[in-house]
Amino acid sequence: MAASDDTGAPSPAGGARTRGIPWRRWNIAVHRDLGFLAAALTIAYAISGIAVNHIADWNPNYRVSKTFTTIAPVADTAAAAMIATTRERLQLADAPRSSFRPDPNTLQLFYKGTTYHVDLPTGKVMVEATVPRPVLFEMNQLHLNHAKRAWTWIADIYALALLLLAVTGLFVLKGRLGITGRGAWLTAAGLLPVVYWLVFLK
Repeated sequence: MAASDDTGAPSPAGGARTRGIPWRRWNIAVHRDLGFLAAALTIAYAISGIAVNHIADWNPNYRVSKTFTTIAPVADTAAAAMIATTRERLQLADAPRSSFRPDPNTLQLFYKGTTYHVDLPTGKVMVEATVPRPVLFEMNQLHLNHAKRAWTWIADIYALALLLLAVTGLFVLKGRLGITGRGAWLTAAGLLPVVYWLVFLK
């Protein structure tokens, strides 16, 4: 008598069962390994994303410091003469990248990372310096792809990895906790921000 499986259907000779491709096992393996590979970049992108989302409230790339000093008053003469006098009194060896007079009493000298705001009649000077925020500056540069070149390809590969993580994650569990049960409701809830964007913000 031929052997049968638990459904009652006859099995091949010798009682051996035929099996299909173990796609769920491969799905779990891909999801697991991609998760490990993408963990570091995901953390970096998440931190950077929160930082740049609140750019209206703070500068996520630079920390701005302001210090004050005083020099002798600077006479209102030709622009070149005022710049030369101000540089000499501030002991600035290099010429500024540019200069600007926002009003008749103020002279601004722009250097890389530093701006000098000089009140000409009084000689009061505000030195405004910008310093990159450690680590966060680099994260933001990568997130916004300021590096370009090879990083564009790395970012594209990372994006594809996230896509695969999302798709394979849908099928890690099966049954009432999987995509045909509880997972379907959670997936639908995750679509709400997309619907909100399409309907109200587009």
